[in-house]
Amino acid sequence: MQPGTDVVTVGVGGNTLGFAEILFTCLQLGSGSGGVGTPCRDDLADNIPSRLNQVNADCDAMLARLHERAPHAKILAVGYPTVIPKNTSKCRYDDYEQFGSITQGDLDWLRQDVMEPLNAVIEKSAAKRGDTFVNLYHSSSGHSVCDAGKWVEGIFTRLPDQVAFVHPNARGHQNAADHVASAILNSISVS
Repeated sequence: MQPGTDVVTVGVGGNTLGFAEILFTCLQLGSGSGGVGTPCRDDLADNIPSRLNQVNADCDAMLARLHERAPHAKILAVGYPTVIPKNTSKCRYDDYEQFGSITQGDLDWLRQDVMEPLNAVIEKSAAKRGDTFVNLYHSSSGHSVCDAGKWVEGIFTRLPDQVAFVHPNARGHQNAADHVASAILNSISVS
């Protein structure tokens, strides 16, 4: 990155949080549960606050470093889309093109106590320095893994050979690109 850089976009947090590890653990713990209970929440809930604190610290440090390396740049921190619907009854237990063996109760927990707080941590960290948070969560509502018009794939895009492990599909990437482009244009016009 050059000191004369005008705009920087970053997507952060999921790897620091260990979201893939959390999902894998939820798959294992939900297997054989018949879709009942919250085995993942029961096992992992106590360590989520410390994971979110680590995301906050790492995000703060990364943004500080970006400001050092590109002191005049507008920095855009991109959040995460809606992955899990508010109505988790849309999600079919043991459907690996959705969330596989993760229980409905654990999906509610993952949405409320993991994904939504993750976005809040990124937004708060960006706000501390006057950076822009690009919110993908609201625009992707109704397009979760379990929705008919999904913008995020489940564990598999297609069984048994197309692993997606809960990542955006082309429509999800287009939504992100549209919001990032708009944020870039807004940041340039404010300069």
